[in-house]
Amino acid sequence: MSEPVNIKRLAQELNISIATVSKALNDSYEISLKTKNRVWTLAKQLNYTPNPAASNLRSHKTKTIAVVIPCVANNFFSLAIKGIEEIARRYDYHVLIYQTHENSEMEVNFTNSLINGRVDGILTSISSSLYNIEYYTNLVKKIPLVFFDRVYEDLDAVKVSTDDYKIAYQATEHLIECGCKRISFLYGLEHLPAGKARLAGYTDALKAHQLITDEGLIVKYHESEQVNAFNIKSLMKNQKPDGVLSSIEEFVLPCYDVCRELNIHIPNDLKVVSFSNLSTARLLNPSLTTVTQPAFEIGMEAATSLFKILHKKDQGMDRDVVLKSTLIKRESTGF
Repeated sequence: MSEPVNIKRLAQELNISIATVSKALNDSYEISLKTKNRVWTLAKQLNYTPNPAASNLRSHKTKTIAVVIPCVANNFFSLAIKGIEEIARRYDYHVLIYQTHENSEMEVNFTNSLINGRVDGILTSISSSLYNIEYYTNLVKKIPLVFFDRVYEDLDAVKVSTDDYKIAYQATEHLIECGCKRISFLYGLEHLPAGKARLAGYTDALKAHQLITDEGLIVKYHESEQVNAFNIKSLMKNQKPDGVLSSIEEFVLPCYDVCRELNIHIPNDLKVVSFSNLSTARLLNPSLTTVTQPAFEIGMEAATSLFKILHKKDQGMDRDVVLKSTLIKRESTGF
């Protein structure tokens, strides 16, 4: 069986360099028409066909993008990945997924390994462990990069996020309309703009309704589930809130468990709202009122933006896309 004809074989047959053959096949202006005709004629005679993998290497295209996220098991991110893959398939691209486990050092190591030609672009949702804007300010100069959900607001990059402040304000106002006067805030993502925006929405809604903002009603997220449970139990015993807004879904089950343990009835004694894309929210007892983010659409929008950049079609593109979240009222607030 004869070996497939490659550029090296064409160069040897014509007694010219491989670079000249490559440029001639790509119709480069650097090569004379006479030489091009010689190359094209021989290529046709020998049934030469380009190697797509080699073409990708020469054009520095890997046909692969990376998604760097805190956690694959999180309901929001699993839906966002589906949205990203939906768009990537349309462009015949592969998707590599890296999870940082909220570790900023791991996040940096992953992205550093990706900028040396392994992928054509990166979609990332930053970890909550460290505010690392200086690193990303340099990174966006080295590779096409789009942030989604967890973003750096002051960075010159494409960002796809949700209306965190507005929806947190609306969720707090919903608790107030349900009769709550001592509303607790379970505070996650405190180092990130998303977490700060949710806190601001909560505090501003309290002020607008002449309710005091009590630091004792704010519980910060801890990596340890046991610590979170202990802090929530202390909150319920000492502060006795009548409403809770959780900024992340990781607080929800510990909150339900503590209420069950302390015989606090939801929603009669305590009304609960949480940012969450839990598919089981409606199955909890009682069913959970949620702030649900359009995760699938965020993934699609972020991937679409990245491919526009990769294909040089990002002129005039919106670089700060904000999608609307939805407050879904269920039994945990009396609906």
